[in-house]
Amino acid sequence: MEERGVPIDHATIQRWVVKYSPQLEAALHRRKHPVWVSWRMDETSIKVKGQWYYLYRAVDKTGQTIDFLLTEQRDEQAAKRFLIKAIRRHGVPEKITIDGSAAHEAAIKSYNAEHGTAIDIRKVKYLNNIVEQDHRGVKRITRPMLGFKSFDAAQSTLIGIELRHMLRKQQLEDGVEQGLTVAEQFYTLAA
Repeated sequence: MEERGVPIDHATIQRWVVKYSPQLEAALHRRKHPVWVSWRMDETSIKVKGQWYYLYRAVDKTGQTIDFLLTEQRDEQAAKRFLIKAIRRHGVPEKITIDGSAAHEAAIKSYNAEHGTAIDIRKVKYLNNIVEQDHRGVKRITRPMLGFKSFDAAQSTLIGIELRHMLRKQQLEDGVEQGLTVAEQFYTLAA
């Protein structure tokens, strides 16, 4: 916009992010590559209104983002909600690697019992480095923001950040040409 001489305020861009991120997320998930059957799950903390909230994230063994969810609590119920959301979009994985979180383990065991699945739980700290390193991309962008003022704005902004990372990782099936900038890929998704 600046290159074309259009003056725009950062608040306008934030309003666009809040309005269009959910629509772009739906479009991206329809055209996303299938993920591997071995997942890594973890959570990281994000400051919203001066309080810590939890961003649950999962990546597959190749580092491709599976899903994410911002929650107020860090407990079994939140972990299970995230797990159900990820499974609904990508199917049941063969195994999930966690870092020893009791909430993740309880959520996976509960899901196995309710649905008759046999998801293998691995508690190997070092195998979870893939998701830990992937958190850095989110933290690098959110740290200078000094927190969010509302949960809805945080959720929409995090959707935009995660989608940008997915586009950078080239997680879309044919439909978005290689070599396009992230902005051009967003425009293609929105069209």
